[in-house]
Amino acid sequence: MSATPPAAHGARDTGPPAAIGFFERYLTAWVALCIVAGILLGRLAPGVFQAVGALEVAQVNLPVGVLVWVMVIPMLLKIDFAALGQVRAHVRGIGVTLFVNWCVKPVSMAVLAWLFVRHLFAPWLPADQLDSYVAGLILLAAAPCTAMVFVWSQLCRGDPYFTLSQVALNDAIMVVAFAPVVALLLGVSSIAVPWGTLLTSVGLYIVVPVILAQLWRRRLLRQGPQRFQAVTAALAPWSITALLLTLVLLFAFQGEAITRQPLVIALLAVPILIQVVFNAGLAYGLNRRLGVAHGVAGPSALIGASNFFELAVATAIGLFGFQSGAALATVVGVLIEVPVMLAVVGVVNRSRGWYERVPAESPT
Repeated sequence: MSATPPAAHGARDTGPPAAIGFFERYLTAWVALCIVAGILLGRLAPGVFQAVGALEVAQVNLPVGVLVWVMVIPMLLKIDFAALGQVRAHVRGIGVTLFVNWCVKPVSMAVLAWLFVRHLFAPWLPADQLDSYVAGLILLAAAPCTAMVFVWSQLCRGDPYFTLSQVALNDAIMVVAFAPVVALLLGVSSIAVPWGTLLTSVGLYIVVPVILAQLWRRRLLRQGPQRFQAVTAALAPWSITALLLTLVLLFAFQGEAITRQPLVIALLAVPILIQVVFNAGLAYGLNRRLGVAHGVAGPSALIGASNFFELAVATAIGLFGFQSGAALATVVGVLIEVPVMLAVVGVVNRSRGWYERVPAESPT
């Protein structure tokens, strides 16, 4: 999902602060409509979607690959990797973010997936998809959110330069860490790791788009901040449209399974919701404990709670296929992302007085 960042390298005035747009505000509704449209189209024209699903190279679906590039390149275009120089100004907040994003979040999701999918909810889930659901939940948690963090940060009056630097750093780490983290947790969960497909997905969905986006970004900034702002604004609808089209394809394949067992979506949402609350609360509390400013703690908690679900959806499809439980699990993350994150923003804003209150000193 795309959102205008607060500032671009070398162009502090590239545009106004990020605000949640029409499509983003009602993303849950659009996702619900895509579910209905995908299920209906899959029933009406099953042959068409089977043909689309067969368009693969090295187990990577070509239509999905194109849609993912349209999704992620507009987001990555707005990431300023030169902002990594600002990391030293927010060492404690960045430290909390990295700890939660890369040490706690993937592991906590793997534990929650094991607990709920393989044990508590197993009687109500298809037995042949349990491993696939676990894999999808791990993929969802293994990559921190990128562009939408700018929106959440602006809504909680977060420090824009901290937000920019933490997103740039997380994206840089994701290039090298996403595949090993996913492979490690899938292995621990006793799920076979298709290394070839995983590395191909990382190359296609992270490395290549990052390179293309940064080359395009430099060219646009040389043409001036107004040009940069105009192009990124024009690309934003394409990004969300590509996401919605991907969901239509996904649900066209998943439709029959979903209509047979609609309870699956509700059950998969439970570990995702618990993970959001746990990681957001942990990051927020750690920042307060370390004396970090509220304007840094807010976006730190929000990036710890949200996910780069575009990448998760694409990788799940590439690794396990359209009809897999992994793909469905990542889509559940899309379905609940916006309302849940808006709730977290509300908690961060309402608790500001508590956060900034200096604890009374205990008597000597």
